[in-house]
Amino acid sequence: MSLAKAARLVRERAYAPYSNFKVGAALRSTSGGVHVGCNVENVAYPEGTCAEAGAIAAMIAAGDQTIEEIYVIADSPTPVPPCGGCRQKLAEFADGQVKVTLATTTGVEKVMTVAELLPGAFGADHMENA
Repeated sequence: MSLAKAARLVRERAYAPYSNFKVGAALRSTSGGVHVGCNVENVAYPEGTCAEAGAIAAMIAAGDQTIEEIYVIADSPTPVPPCGGCRQKLAEFADGQVKVTLATTTGVEKVMTVAELLPGAFGADHMENA
């Protein structure tokens, strides 16, 4: 299944009763596995879960640790980049040159790299004990 199709399908399962802003994410790991996630809102807004974080968690649960490609689709007239926290998460599990496709439900797509999303990523090499 293509990442675009997987992201579109999982976006339909998003739980967004407060904002009605549904997001779906699909990523392919280096093992070839496709992992998906959708946003899950909570009445305490900051306690929700982003689609990208859900897809990363599914990848880790499946035993993979490296992202090869990412596709994110959101209810927006223009492509929406991941939030800052998800940009950092993506940077931890993907090389800077990994392709990130940001899409809308109307078919608009913007392709970027992880490095373009987060040019100043904080990594393990910045840790004192790494």
